[in-house]
Amino acid sequence: MKKIAVVYWSGGGNTEAMAKAAVDGANKAGGEATLFRVDAFSAQDMKDYDGFLFGCPAMGAEVLEEAEFEPFFLEAEPKISGVPVGLFGSYGWGGGEWMRQWETRVKNDGANLIGSLAIENAPDEKGLADCAALGESLAKALA
Repeated sequence: MKKIAVVYWSGGGNTEAMAKAAVDGANKAGGEATLFRVDAFSAQDMKDYDGFLFGCPAMGAEVLEEAEFEPFFLEAEPKISGVPVGLFGSYGWGGGEWMRQWETRVKNDGANLIGSLAIENAPDEKGLADCAALGESLAKALA
C-alpha cells in the first residue's frame, strides 16, 4: 500500500474540510492517507511518503498562506520532482488565479500533477465529493 500525506493550512475551516474529504477518498481507493496540518509536517518527513496532496487557500493578493505554508512549500519543492502530487484549496475572490500559478509552479518543479481543485468559499456536498475524487485519483496513480 502506498503512503500519502495530505498536508494543508486552513484559516476558516474550508480547506480543512477539503483535506478530510481527500483523505477519505484516498483511503477508500486503497491508499494509506494521513492528514497533517502544515505546522505538524516538514519537508524532512516527505521521505516517508509516496505521494502528496497539498492544500492551501488563496490569501491576500492570490498567494499561498505566507507565514506557515509558503515556507514549508519552498522546502518541499525540491523533493516533488517525479512524484504524484495533487493540489486543493478554497478562495473567496480572484477567480482562483493562485491555483493556476501553483499548478504551473509544481509542474516546473517536475512533479506529476494528478489534479487540482479550487473551490469558492465553503465546499458543498459536490465540492467535498470532488475532493474525495482527487484523493482517489492520487491513490490510483500510486497503485
